[in-house]
Amino acid sequence: MPPLEPETCYAEIAASTAALAGLISQADLALPVPACPDWTLRNLATHVGRAHRWAAEITATRSAEFIPFRAVPDGRFPDDRAAQPDWLNAGAQRVISAVREAGSDPVWAFGSLAPASFWGRRMAHETAVHRADAELATGHEPMFAPNLAADAIDEWLGLMSGPVSGRPDPRLEALPDGRALHVHATDSELTGTGEWLVRHEHSAVQVDRGHARADVAIRGPAGRLLLVLTRRVPPDDPAVQVSGDPALLSRWLEYTPF
Repeated sequence: MPPLEPETCYAEIAASTAALAGLISQADLALPVPACPDWTLRNLATHVGRAHRWAAEITATRSAEFIPFRAVPDGRFPDDRAAQPDWLNAGAQRVISAVREAGSDPVWAFGSLAPASFWGRRMAHETAVHRADAELATGHEPMFAPNLAADAIDEWLGLMSGPVSGRPDPRLEALPDGRALHVHATDSELTGTGEWLVRHEHSAVQVDRGHARADVAIRGPAGRLLLVLTRRVPPDDPAVQVSGDPALLSRWLEYTPF
């Protein structure tokens, strides 16, 4: 599928952060976040703000090495309720500015080097999903632009659910050898680009784009598929359809937490 334009990623970071900031300014920060066990809204907001500053530090310094979260400046979530939305939005602007300036310069990206624009895409998806976490926790219905959700699915299936930072590939356990998962986003705006086949063959997981038969298939709007695949809503969500072996989908979800 065609990659998202960098400015689309920056717009998503800013918009989802602003939405999160608006929610936490009105809600009880001790409210549990069901999609993130043991987290409250305060934990969620802290994570997002720190993640933005962390990605900004990596790109601004052109770091080729991992930078610990605690080494990043201004990572403390303010106690002053009035200052909390500004802290969140400032982090979003910091990462946007850093990635825009670094452009294609190589930086650390989970154990390898990648163009700094990697972090624009990564933070767009990270922020959008966690904005949805806050919306679900506060009784709001999350919405995603189809192209953004499809790109997030593409990143999740092909990269972030895999062997990042040198860890073993959890997808090898999630999908037994010889089995396959098909994901089909039905949004008309995607014009046939919203399909993926995930296969485990010969001790490796391969992700291909396009239509194919599989042991289990899940189809529906890209935004809702993203929520299912990141375990924010269950696979029996009425907006999606599952055909084939539902136990295989459940196994995939069990082994690939966001």
